[in-house]
Amino acid sequence: MSSNLKTRAALIAASLLMGASSLAQEQNPSPASAAETPKPAAQLTKAPVLVKPVEAKYPPEAAAQGLTADVRLIITIAEDGTVSDAQLAEPVGHGFDEAALEAVRAFQFSPAEVDGVPAPVQVEYVYHFTLSATAEAAPDAAPEQVQKPLATLTGTLISRGSRSRVPGATVRCGDDPEAPEALSDEEGHFTLQVEPGECAVRVVASNFQRYQTTEQLKPNETTEIVFYLVPTGGAFETVVRSERPKKEVVRRTVSREEAQKTPGTFGDPIRVIQALPGVARAPFISGELLVRGSNPGQSATLMDGVRIPLLFHLGAGPSVVNAEFIDSLDFYPGGYGSQYGRAVGGVVDVATRKGASDTLHGSVKVDAMDAGFFIEAPLTDGISVAASARRSYLDALLPLVLPKEEGSTLSVVPRYWDYQFRVDFGERSKEAPVAGAARSTGHIMAFGADDQLTLVSSGEEQDRDLKLGTHSHFHRVKGDWTYRKGNLTSVFTPYVGLDKGSLEFGSFQQDTTLYSLGARQTLSMELSSSLTLRTGLDVYFEHFLVEVQVPAPGGTEYVPFPGAEPEAELLREELSINGFDGGLFVEADYKLGAFTLTPGVRGNLQRSRGARNLALDPRLWLRYSASERTTLKGSAGLYSQAPETYQFITLPYGNPKLLYQRAFQTSLGAEHRLTDALSVDVTGFFNRRFKNVVAPGQLLSLDGGGVIQERYSNDGVGKALGVELMVKKERASSSDKVHGWLSYTFSRAEDGRAGPLPAVNGGGFGESTTENAYGLSQWDQTHILTVVAGYVLGDGWELGGRFRFTSGRPVTPISHGYDIYLSDGNTFEPTRGPYFSARADSFHQLDVRVDKSWQFQSWTLTAYLDVQNLYNRENVEFVLDDYRYREQYALPGLPLLPIVGMKGSF
Repeated sequence: MSSNLKTRAALIAASLLMGASSLAQEQNPSPASAAETPKPAAQLTKAPVLVKPVEAKYPPEAAAQGLTADVRLIITIAEDGTVSDAQLAEPVGHGFDEAALEAVRAFQFSPAEVDGVPAPVQVEYVYHFTLSATAEAAPDAAPEQVQKPLATLTGTLISRGSRSRVPGATVRCGDDPEAPEALSDEEGHFTLQVEPGECAVRVVASNFQRYQTTEQLKPNETTEIVFYLVPTGGAFETVVRSERPKKEVVRRTVSREEAQKTPGTFGDPIRVIQALPGVARAPFISGELLVRGSNPGQSATLMDGVRIPLLFHLGAGPSVVNAEFIDSLDFYPGGYGSQYGRAVGGVVDVATRKGASDTLHGSVKVDAMDAGFFIEAPLTDGISVAASARRSYLDALLPLVLPKEEGSTLSVVPRYWDYQFRVDFGERSKEAPVAGAARSTGHIMAFGADDQLTLVSSGEEQDRDLKLGTHSHFHRVKGDWTYRKGNLTSVFTPYVGLDKGSLEFGSFQQDTTLYSLGARQTLSMELSSSLTLRTGLDVYFEHFLVEVQVPAPGGTEYVPFPGAEPEAELLREELSINGFDGGLFVEADYKLGAFTLTPGVRGNLQRSRGARNLALDPRLWLRYSASERTTLKGSAGLYSQAPETYQFITLPYGNPKLLYQRAFQTSLGAEHRLTDALSVDVTGFFNRRFKNVVAPGQLLSLDGGGVIQERYSNDGVGKALGVELMVKKERASSSDKVHGWLSYTFSRAEDGRAGPLPAVNGGGFGESTTENAYGLSQWDQTHILTVVAGYVLGDGWELGGRFRFTSGRPVTPISHGYDIYLSDGNTFEPTRGPYFSARADSFHQLDVRVDKSWQFQSWTLTAYLDVQNLYNRENVEFVLDDYRYREQYALPGLPLLPIVGMKGSF
């Protein structure tokens, strides 16, 4: 028997780099992926097709032993269809690996297209080596006079457990190298014509197990069938990818699939931010984002490029976006591009995904904290919808398990809900677009969230309606229109919003309403192979209403009876104010050999009442590819953030003379890929903040005599410096079971005033101060360490763990153990030690998560146990003083908290 090489290999058009995971192989970005501007995730509109295969040399020793093999490769197909890179996904040995690599690197494909534009893609390719008999044809055999009848096999390839269509899969009958084969299209459809009789069906698809079955095909008849392919499982589908060219020194992108199984996050991808370098740990009840020593409110949280007031629900709740709606999450701790403004800290940009274009999909998730659903479906060609909603009920369940002894418990728990709804439009042409033809896509989306902290108690005397005076909710409606023609890309994003909030603290009461209107226009043009230009306009208008009840300024207090604490007269005001903030930005990417330079500038304008503020922010990034595995990077630039519009209200409630808050940010670092699955990223940073808004402001003399205290002023300054380390282990293949990362941040943050403390403090607003005007920031955490690891056990089981350690926050100790009694006010006064001279106890916690999935033909069921604080560490969240300031009491955070949940998806 003679040996014959099977020369056809199965093309697997998958692992496409979508949106924030687009390919970067030392090539110039296409207009569709040039800038990190907020836009819809890219879509594969034309899969690559193998047009010129190359026969691999069969290893002689393997042929002599009768060995066969399937070699899995990760190959990168350039814009012109050539293979720019090929790497082994699963080595098989016996000389097959080397032979397959040599052949595949010489392949030629038809170019792939993303959103109708030729673009590089990364696919998994399986090269089959088989031995088969070759029938020797008789030299005098007569040619066929009559064409034999054929049978047709047609059908659809569906992912088992999710009903998603499988594109780019190869379907053939048997292992004969000369047998015809078909490639499934974007809807998973295929049609194969073969000789009648028994067909040993073979289906090969990236990230799916090889499918084999037998079908009896009759001549001149069509057999239609549906094949359900079994995924290889785990997060391998999203780990094998390259990164798009970076325009920022540090951009950490988290995919939805990677993040949903991170322990301690309750399946919430956005909460993974808390495990990344540069992010300090905020008190559990606040959900603040503290980035590189910045203060709360100095980092921007965006959803599809539109600013939202908060990223997480209050009280350690989940993010305000349903996990199933998230396509990717870009986190910029600093050094971000000119297209981003209104922040002097970091930026988080959450991108939502469009609805499914193949069929109806959805999921339902229920656990001890909340319940929610997600659904997506195509309406017609080019139009799809997606929707989700969630509601918490922990406040209703907790009283059922609390002790019933009178007055024994009192807990603060969150009550929240959120929703998202999105309609995508844009015709998906199955034919190749005409060269230079224009193409438009877009979407409309509405989303919102509501938060309220409630008190839950047990015992007869406390069985009454108790509320905390904090309630907030917001709504957004945004549009997106993306236009592409040739090398030009235009993205237009208009939006409107409504924010409402209420706050009660003692005699202070405030109800606010904020109406907002904004738009963003971005243009990108690839001028040459080495130069890409981006520019855009970003405008924002808001109308702010406030109803406030506050104690009157000093001098209006009265004492109701001798020995009682002085009380202030209450003032009630209804105020309104308008604000405008606009930005014009331009930046360019210039490639010069191994160097990539990105200079940019952003001009800012703010108008509110009589204020007219201007700020110019030049920025520069530099990347140097020292080798294929090592990159050096650096950045420097100015950043501006306008004061909140309500802060421009007239005295004594605001200051109409406020200016832009500013920051100078620098960073320098290096990235090195040790192996295909292991990488290291080290970045040092120094940030200097100035003209920060602080309260209270300076003491002013009135024209008619007397003095008044400014509510706010631009006297704030601060700085932060440190080093960030990120070591990441990815899954190199479906047989690689371990993945995770280690992040460590060493930093020092300082904050305070540029000058001395104001001569008069308070004014009835409840501020307090110390003798220090500048010093250690209350948010400083010297050491922040996080280790995340996951292990795929197999058979649907996955195990993960997360360990966190942070230094304690600075605190000011009480320096005496006796009473200082103030008889006039019937109060006690503390004597404290040096400002922030002590620290709270350090924080450390271990979280563990176990997942088990069952794949049925049309849906998947997942059960999980997510345990926070496994060893029940009493971490100090707040330190409280007793009323005589003799002792301090630690308020611990969450104890051991197991969350059991179920999720069904189809």
